[in-house]
Parts: sequence; structure tokens; C-alpha cells
Amino acid sequence: MSGKNAKIGNAGTIDPARLHRALNPRTVAVVGDKGPNYNWITNLKEFTGKVFSVQLDEKEIPGILERGVPNFRSLVEIPEDIDLVICAVPRQVTPFIMKDAVAKGVGGISMFTSGFAETGEEIGVKLQQMIYDTCAENGMPLVGPNCMGIYNRRLGVKFTGAQEQGEGGEVGIVSQSGTHGIAMTIGSQRLGVKVTRAISIGNAVVLNEADYLEYMLNDPDVRVISMYLEGVRNGRKFFEVLKKATRQKPVIIWRGGRSRAGARAVRSHTGSLASDDAIWSALVKQAGAISVDTLEDAIDTIAALVLAPATPKRNLALVAMTGGQSVAITDQFERAGFEVPELSKKSYDILGEFFVTIGGSYRNPFDASSTIGRETDNLAKILEVLANERAIDGGVAFELGSRGFEDGSERMDQMLDLLRKYRDTTGLPVVALMPDGGVMGGDAEILVRARGYVSKAGFPVYPSFQRGAAALGRAAAYWTWRKEVGARPRAVKK
Repeated sequence: MSGKNAKIGNAGTIDPARLHRALNPRTVAVVGDKGPNYNWITNLKEFTGKVFSVQLDEKEIPGILERGVPNFRSLVEIPEDIDLVICAVPRQVTPFIMKDAVAKGVGGISMFTSGFAETGEEIGVKLQQMIYDTCAENGMPLVGPNCMGIYNRRLGVKFTGAQEQGEGGEVGIVSQSGTHGIAMTIGSQRLGVKVTRAISIGNAVVLNEADYLEYMLNDPDVRVISMYLEGVRNGRKFFEVLKKATRQKPVIIWRGGRSRAGARAVRSHTGSLASDDAIWSALVKQAGAISVDTLEDAIDTIAALVLAPATPKRNLALVAMTGGQSVAITDQFERAGFEVPELSKKSYDILGEFFVTIGGSYRNPFDASSTIGRETDNLAKILEVLANERAIDGGVAFELGSRGFEDGSERMDQMLDLLRKYRDTTGLPVVALMPDGGVMGGDAEILVRARGYVSKAGFPVYPSFQRGAAALGRAAAYWTWRKEVGARPRAVKK
């Protein structure tokens, strides 16, 4: 985003340079933090810049100072420029904080404070209008109110301590719900995906969802965008930005309030007006975005887009660990739009030389438990055959068990190395499937740790065949759409 006083957001003229300062701060002032935990200051303990506090309550100041954060009585008293203000004061105090922020010339404000128009109360509506007017008159970027605010992985700006700090990151998250913003971030991290930034936008009074989407589109660190929305403030602009964004980056949209009761809950949550579901579905489909219905859908799809090579092809090899599972895995992937083709005679001749266990099958799907269980070398042979098999152009979905993982990861490492070699050689996806309660699953606690191990190794891993098939299906559908509109699919993995 460039150009001074470019017209963005609900408030008309907002300086994009100030928004960039607020989303990438070097100095942060926390206004109104309270003990005993001082959550906002604590969340900034890994922040790479400087933190200041504004607090008038004498009972709170000692706890702030004990945490090594200097305290001032107002924003204007802070001796340095402030890029971001985190506002956590009661709603009736916010106009005074806004006045000081304008006088100080801060980059922008993230307003945790709630109790505004989403309540339907006259005083809440009036205070929200005052906030809006101040921002509109002074070009002030405001995130919120009624939001968790800003997460920046590299700089260590967080709205929950579980968010990671460090280099890297592929995913940008925009969420009207703070809870869902946290869940998408933490859920992605657990699957081995680094989120580079997340913005909880709440009531979106000044900047709307189209502005944040546009910012993510122009952020070179963001390769996949995931959004949770309860409504849109500027439908036309959002649609135009979304159409542009999807031709460059995958955009996942999870929309809340699609039911009648859900729409009622939306009004009291963020004050949004939910749009007609049929209109919304048509908008998302026409723009080429990826529509999901649940948090799990969103996180699963993020993992498929980031950790699997991009391809629209749908001819898969499926490897399961029992005969019954080979049937189940095939049903789920075919329902998700994939084909499970038979292989060539040459491939079957090679496989037949070592697939000699009674009951084992190598027709595709593979019933491979005894064959691979005896020798990891056999997995290498299977993958070598599949890498040279023209009928397989969409990759491999592979069931992994956790038995033996409690005794060390050596065998798992050998299997993952072979799967990684196949993926890197062919440029095709490899999806790991580790079902709950499966006969190959083993102990539940060990299974969870094994899934984490596999995901940290760089593979999308799913707790059911259905979730893995659906996630890879959404990714393939997006890359197919990109190909159809003339934009070549490109890998999103760095």
C-alpha cells in the first residue's frame, strides 16, 4: 500500500504509511493494562521494540514497573514516537485516549475495549461514532474496537502468549472474532505452519475487511490468506479486492452467521449485518475464494496449501494399513473429487516381486501394513514405482500409525525421509493420515505427539481420511480454478 492519504477504509482518508507503522511497530504503548497478570504487557515480553505503559491507577503502577516497563500518565508524556497504541480502558475513557493519540501523532490504535455499537445501547453507539469521527478527521488507523488486535510473528507483537515469535511465516489471518483469530493461528502452528501475521478486527469501524485483505495481498510475506468474517462493511470493494487477491494468492473464507440464529448472534458480537447466504456463496465462488464451514476446515486447508506442492491434478495413489482402511480411504478421496487409477502392467510386475503377503493388495489403493511393517525398504520400492507411474499425477495419501513411536523416532524418520524424497523428486503432494482410534493408531497421547512430529517434518497431517481428502480437494479445486482463469499455479512453500 503506498501513496499518502490514499482512500481506504470506512473513515475515508487514512494514510497507508501510518497503517503500516501500526501493523509493524517498533514502539508500543499499552494504555490501561491491569494486574494481576498485566496480559497486554506480558504478551509483549518477546517484542523486539520498546514498550511503554500509560496507567493512572496508583495500585497498578508498581506491578507494571516490576515488569521493567516505564509508566506515564498520558500518551503525550512518552518521550518517543509511538507506532502502536493498545487501548484497554473502559469505553467511556476512549474519547480521551483518542484525543491524546491524535496529539501524539501515533501510527495507529488497536482497541481491545468493547461495549460499543455491538451492544445496541445508545451510549455505545454514540461512543463508537465519536471514535469514527476522530479517526476520519485525523487520518487515524484504528483496528477494532472490540478486538484482540495485532499479531506480528517477526516482531513479537502478540495478542496471546501462545503465538510464536521468530523469522519466517507464510500465512496471514484476518478475523472478526478474536477467539477464532487465536484458534487459526495456534492451530496452524501445531500443524507446522508459521503464521506471519494475524489481525483481529472486531467491529471494523474505521478499516474494514477489504482494507485488511488488500494489505495482506500486498504483503510479500503472506502467501496464503485465511479470513473469518461475520459480514462485510463495503461489499462492492470487498468483492473487487477479493477477485484481485485470489488470482495471486489462495484466500480461505470462513463465514459465521449463516443460519438465522447465527445471524442474530453476529449482531450482538461485532454489530455486523449478515448477508443473504445464497448471495454470499455466489460472491465467494465467483471471486475464486475457498469457502469453508468450520475452524477445522480452515486450518486443514491452510496446511494443504502451505505444505503440499500446488497441483490441479487428481489421480492419486492411496496407501492404507489394512484392507478395511484401504476401502475407507478410497471412498473418502473419491467423494472429494479424486481418482484412484489402476497402475501399468510394468508397475504391477515390479510390485508383485515383493508384495507377497497373503491378504496384501497393491492394485491402488495399497493394503500395505505387513509389507511396509517388515521392511522400510519396501516403502522405498513402492514410492519409486509410483514416482515413475504416469497414471499417478496428483501425489500420494499415506496412512501412518504411531506404534513404535514411543520407543523413538528412528523408523518414523526413515519413512518420512522416503516420503520427502518422493515429494521433492516428483513435485507432487504427500498427505499424511493418522486417524483417531484406527487399528494402527496406538495410544491416543502418543498419536497426538506423532502427528505433531510428522507435521513439524513438513507434511500436512490429518486425524481422519475425510478431513485429509476434503482439505486436499479444496486445494486442488483452487489450483484448477487458477489454471482456468489463466494464472499459473505456483507453490506457496518457501
